[in-house]
Amino acid sequence: MTALPRIAPMLATPGILPAARDDWRWAYESKHDGQRAVIELPGDGAVLLRSRSGADITAVYPELLPLGAAADDGAPAVLDGEVVALDEEGRPDFERLQSRMGLSGSPVKAARLVSGNPVHLLLFDVMFLRGRSLLRLPYAERRAALEGLGLRGPHWSTPAALHGHGAQALAATKERGLEGVVCKRLDSVYTPGIRSRSWIKIRNIRTVDAIVGGWVPGRGHLAGLPGALLLGRCEAGELRYIGNVGTGWNARERALLAELLRIAAVDACPFATVPPVADARWVLPRLVGEVRYATETKAGLLRQPSWHRLRPDLAPGDAG
Repeated sequence: MTALPRIAPMLATPGILPAARDDWRWAYESKHDGQRAVIELPGDGAVLLRSRSGADITAVYPELLPLGAAADDGAPAVLDGEVVALDEEGRPDFERLQSRMGLSGSPVKAARLVSGNPVHLLLFDVMFLRGRSLLRLPYAERRAALEGLGLRGPHWSTPAALHGHGAQALAATKERGLEGVVCKRLDSVYTPGIRSRSWIKIRNIRTVDAIVGGWVPGRGHLAGLPGALLLGRCEAGELRYIGNVGTGWNARERALLAELLRIAAVDACPFATVPPVADARWVLPRLVGEVRYATETKAGLLRQPSWHRLRPDLAPGDAG
């Protein structure tokens, strides 16, 4: 049995699509909302999954254990991939995955959840194969080696990468409701643990014009200034809480928001249901801001929100 190297996953840098003239130099993969995993296959039928931090998460996903026996002729390998939980339409749903991710200390409970909430492993790179490091090989050759393993099964697959046609790839992910794309240079080597410009991630950003119904004070040097804004959306004549945002503004914008919140302060909560937020302060729901976010949870809360700008041109009734 071959001793496998411990390899940290290579990371992508946020950015934009490569220039059209360089499109042919890149491959495009769908970006999925899941848990990054490095998969170690020692060649004896065993499997070990590590999280991005290096923690052993094998017991969390027992349905992936048969992958060890499925590897081509028992070849020792270290693979890169993403663990996802799929919704009814076959799209990654991070909310579903969250109920699985925290079960590292409860393998019995993890096993019980397999039938009702299974995961799927999406493989997209190979860093070590048959006793040989592939780290210095270009991406195109590593992808060919990965696809040659034929790893497609009930709970794992090797999604195709598109060579060129980046704009079409990004548009297709947006149309399908996927998170975005990762652009990878065909000649890029694998750099463990490094956030590289050879891999560029692009998210399909959604926006909402949200109504500010409250805020939470910052701490330390931000005392007296907003640490987060509590957001809402008008539905059936009521203000429904949709989450809070604490990033996206600079010091000048934070100071302006603090003054506007002070003027609009009220004692009563304006939301139809009081948000479960400690130390909340309430304001008249008349400030509107444009907020960017990745997706919404089933409860209607914004995931990964970021403040973009105030919308003084919009009245609360126009927000949504």
